[in-house]
Amino acid sequence: MKKAIYFGLLLLLAGSFGAWIQASGDSVAAVNQLQKRWAKVNYQLQDKPQREAFEQLLGDVEKALLEFPKDAPLLIWSGIIKSSYAGAKGGLGALKYAKASKVDLEKAIALDATALDGSAYTSLGTLYFKVPGWPIGFGSDKKAKELLTKALQINPGGIDPNYFYAEYLRENGEYTEAERYLRKAQQARPRIDRPVADQGRQQDISVALAEVQKKLK
Repeated sequence: MKKAIYFGLLLLLAGSFGAWIQASGDSVAAVNQLQKRWAKVNYQLQDKPQREAFEQLLGDVEKALLEFPKDAPLLIWSGIIKSSYAGAKGGLGALKYAKASKVDLEKAIALDATALDGSAYTSLGTLYFKVPGWPIGFGSDKKAKELLTKALQINPGGIDPNYFYAEYLRENGEYTEAERYLRKAQQARPRIDRPVADQGRQQDISVALAEVQKKLK
């Protein structure tokens, strides 16, 4: 039964993007479709089904970029999808996708640093503190902090910049400050067009808060 539901979801996701390709030709519509599908894949699937769904998203965002190669929001979502797939894939094979994500996000910043409320800075900063440093990868806590701080300057009340800066602080043992930014993320204004993503992120925040409070006791 679960397998049937999973394949049904895949068909639904594929069909929605196919309909956009045929009917729209609009990069904004493509971004909306991709971010909604990403939220479902990221928060409603796990393990192999999740990895396979991310692979389908990777193919679809590449198709969209063929039509709109210099669209900053599309490049941001390409970067987000690639980094999410890297996280789901794990291991050394994930580094290829993390590096490809970095390239897309840097292109987006060069085109329009404030696109999607500075989301490229948030995603790129997160990559820098999640990816191993030299000689394995390009990770750098110093660069991560610089990018995440820029994201907060652009969108100080946003759920994602506050959450990911809190995660950076938490990973560096700065639990009091991490709690402060998690509270800000928790109180962020809901994004009407992204209810699934907001619900999932709020769950992430609750888990992180519980872990931070345990450390502070």
